[in-house]
Amino acid sequence: MPIQEKFGKAAFYQVMKSGTLAEIENELGLLNTLPAKERDGYEGALLMKKADLMKKPKDRLKYFKEGRIKLETALLADNENTEFHFLRLAIEEHAPKIVKYKADITKDKDLVIKNFNNQSAAVQHAILDYCSNSKVLHREDFSPRS
Repeated sequence: MPIQEKFGKAAFYQVMKSGTLAEIENELGLLNTLPAKERDGYEGALLMKKADLMKKPKDRLKYFKEGRIKLETALLADNENTEFHFLRLAIEEHAPKIVKYKADITKDKDLVIKNFNNQSAAVQHAILDYCSNSKVLHREDFSPRS
């Protein structure tokens, strides 16, 4: 009998970074263990990541829109959630121009930098790891402040 896997942030960020379609689907299933308030932000980010892996433009747009609605809804419900702002920043920075999803990059960047030290170790690691692929976030942004 398989042990029921639980949602874990380290695994989630690994899937966001380089997950396959099967890994994304598995991670989406694990989100059912979370309360809706937390689930929507992660689910939205995963759906937009899934859109990136779709072959048909119609499917890409469908998953991107669905994911954007979920992530934006999560941010409306909890606008102070730095982790969701980080997820939005990572998606905005790499979203195709055609979807016009870049309006909050500066705001999200500033919030992530300001609240970095209040995040869990897994989220801090994901943010620092993301810096190597980012044009707006840099490791130096998070150097210890005196």
